[in-house]
Amino acid sequence: MSNTSNEEYKENNVQRNFTNKPVELGKEYTVQITETSYKGDGVARVQGFVIFVKDGKVGNDVKIKITSIGNRFAKADLV
Repeated sequence: MSNTSNEEYKENNVQRNFTNKPVELGKEYTVQITETSYKGDGVARVQGFVIFVKDGKVGNDVKIKITSIGNRFAKADLV
């Protein structure tokens, strides 16, 4: 194990907590699916905020509707 201090670890491994989420529940957005999650959902981002898109495929530009919002990510369905 390295001698990296806890503060250095926090600086290098920042977890973003969005106090003001850039998406709203029930609102529609056009996004690009950039990757696939380990559960198989598409992953998109709005202003850096992660959105898991059910049935989203990498490379597709899609219209989504936000179905739930958490502290660090949201979930959405294709429209």
